[in-house]
Amino acid sequence: MDFIGRHILSVDQFDRVGIERLFEVADRMAPYAHRGRITRVLEGAILGNMFFEPSTRTRVSFGCAFNLLGGEVRETTELKSSSLSKGESLYDTARVLSGYSDIIVMRHPEAGSVAEFATASRVPVINGGDGPNEHPSQALLDLYTIKKELAGRGRGIDGLRIAVVGDLKFGRAVHSLLKLLALFEDVSINLAAPPGLDAPPDILATLTQAGHTVSLHDQLNTGIHHVDIVYVTRTQEERFPTQEDADRYRGLFRLNQSVYTENCEPNTVIMHPLPRDSRAQANELDADLDQNPNLAIFRQTDNGVLIRMALFALILDVADEVDDHARPVTWYTAKRIPSVRRR
Repeated sequence: MDFIGRHILSVDQFDRVGIERLFEVADRMAPYAHRGRITRVLEGAILGNMFFEPSTRTRVSFGCAFNLLGGEVRETTELKSSSLSKGESLYDTARVLSGYSDIIVMRHPEAGSVAEFATASRVPVINGGDGPNEHPSQALLDLYTIKKELAGRGRGIDGLRIAVVGDLKFGRAVHSLLKLLALFEDVSINLAAPPGLDAPPDILATLTQAGHTVSLHDQLNTGIHHVDIVYVTRTQEERFPTQEDADRYRGLFRLNQSVYTENCEPNTVIMHPLPRDSRAQANELDADLDQNPNLAIFRQTDNGVLIRMALFALILDVADEVDDHARPVTWYTAKRIPSVRRR
């Protein structure tokens, strides 16, 4: 896969060679992401961070990743604060804002909107999530997390056993991750969802055509047996026609320490794309798991910066020049100096 100057709109663009190249570059980003070194390889470059749907981790981590490479970030948030609310087309917005940026990350509530925007953009565009459709960078960081979690056990992604739990109908991160898993060998996938929130048929077809073992479950307990990874996602209430429709599903599948101990193997890794819904009526991933060493949700968010740095470096063709623009960090940070003074 050739990354240079490319839009990243769908995981369908990736093959295993491209994924391995991305992960290799992500590994090399660690000293900069962990504040051990500074690089200015993208000094003078501008990221247009355009988020027309609520976001915390994706928006901030893309901005952080670009800053860590030495670039600057300009942000637009919410449709109502942009000229789109005045009737401006995505075409016109793309033509204008791509003149102000060297690369753009865009999130939009409508499926296919980022691809439409990209057709008019004069610079590369990365899909930060388009409605219920896809979330490529989230899936890539999830796959990277799976790789790192299994590597500590001497395992690879081939032969993975994974349970994907929750809203599989509207969960765009789930859709993208399952498509990526189809590129690997001998993967066993338990899809556990309440009736009505099952994975789309085209996703199931992709997995079965790849030769993977796919099991469907409508109960949480049966779905999480004998797996290496449990990947939980929240009910995507913003995708439902009404709040009442969403409320019918909230809280049906809840993973807590008791359920985990009773049904999972001792070292099963727990993942979640976040945000997890911690309200009492939902609580799909209980806070009583926070001290469980197999809870990888915050390792996922850290990995997100590495993957997004790697995407920028590859698309803007500086992946092999990062170290040439490096210097030591001069300030104190607990990430760089593990021993924190306590009073």
